[in-house]
Amino acid sequence: MSLDLSGLDPERIPAHVGLILDGNGRWANARGLPRTAGHLAGEAALFDTVEGALQIGIEWVTAFTFSTENWSRDPEEVEFLMWFNEDLLTRRRDELHAQGVRMRFAGDMSDPRIPDRNRQHMKEAAELTAGNDRLHLVFAFNYGSQREIVDAARKLAVRVRDGEIEPEDITVDEFTRSLYIPEMPPVDLIIRSSGEHRLSNFLLWQAAYAEFSFPGILWPDFNRQHLLEAVIEYQQRDRRFGGAKDAVRID
Repeated sequence: MSLDLSGLDPERIPAHVGLILDGNGRWANARGLPRTAGHLAGEAALFDTVEGALQIGIEWVTAFTFSTENWSRDPEEVEFLMWFNEDLLTRRRDELHAQGVRMRFAGDMSDPRIPDRNRQHMKEAAELTAGNDRLHLVFAFNYGSQREIVDAARKLAVRVRDGEIEPEDITVDEFTRSLYIPEMPPVDLIIRSSGEHRLSNFLLWQAAYAEFSFPGILWPDFNRQHLLEAVIEYQQRDRRFGGAKDAVRID
């Protein structure tokens, strides 16, 4: 499906869009299906949205696919999500590679609860697509923003301890370089489906000045048209990054 991009301002395309894929379980429950059916439907929604991002010209998309808190879910659902992530990587990897998409992964990959096969498939996908630059598609997997920030602080603390840097050398830019993907740009727009209005520990550092969109639909019903509508709405907002709306310069 091709999008009608005539309503877009090509000069104001968000460089980085974050996606909180919320509502898969509720979508399945409403249809009398197991929660796993919702995750399967959510995959189709995600990759239709990725197609839309490619058409619109978005450079970075980060999808929240599995959080550090998701381990507390029913063990059968967690097991399914581990298998599903592995299956998704093997099925979609070559397709994304052919489209010029670079696959990246942000999260605690050292967690022993992650099956070794998953870790290997993520490594292979990242290596295969490392030379692509049409779109950076980040899977936030076993990801929690508070943990990312703590991990970054620990890295800097070790560098101070070892005499590599002084405490006063720790700036915003230096801290950013210690995050999971140092070159990840700030998030311009975060979209959370299902009508919930919270970040849920997603990209807290990167979203300091993000705009938000909360479409009241469950994630499996989301598609590239909804992405386009969110981007058009984003372009109508006045982003001031802490500055006054009608500031007058006094020389």
